[in-house]
Amino acid sequence: MSPILFWIFSALMLGFGAATILNRNPVASALSLVVSFLGLAALFFGLDANFIGVIQILVYAGAVMVLFIFIIMLLDLKAEQRRQINIPALLGGVAIVVAFTAQLVTVIRSYKAGNEPFAAITPNLPDAHNIGMTLFANYNLPFQVIGVLILVASIGVVVLSQRELK
Repeated sequence: MSPILFWIFSALMLGFGAATILNRNPVASALSLVVSFLGLAALFFGLDANFIGVIQILVYAGAVMVLFIFIIMLLDLKAEQRRQINIPALLGGVAIVVAFTAQLVTVIRSYKAGNEPFAAITPNLPDAHNIGMTLFANYNLPFQVIGVLILVASIGVVVLSQRELK
């Protein structure tokens, strides 16, 4: 992966990660998290970890975020109301961020092995095939039990979120 693409996807991921926290609207926050997950998947693809990138998109950006948005819609959450800014808490948070950033920069500059390139990754590893065979041969019953538990939880959310007719 070229350094320019790395920085673009890293900035995209961090920017939308911050938007996830800063948005007052829960739906906009969840959609920002989806874009952040897609940026992370792009970084995995750039590192030639194709299977992890695909799983990142399918599981997190797909299934988990669909469930989050489904629950947000069922609960009918409104945007959070504005409130007064707590100045001491804000100053304390900024001080912690500055201290953490200074510590992080110090550690990164003192780590000399970070400038050395990684060894080449062996191409064409059948990682998806091995993971699939292990999952469906050795762990078939737990995989099906988890699927049924997720189905029951989804039905429970729908039943609990229905309003009673008067």
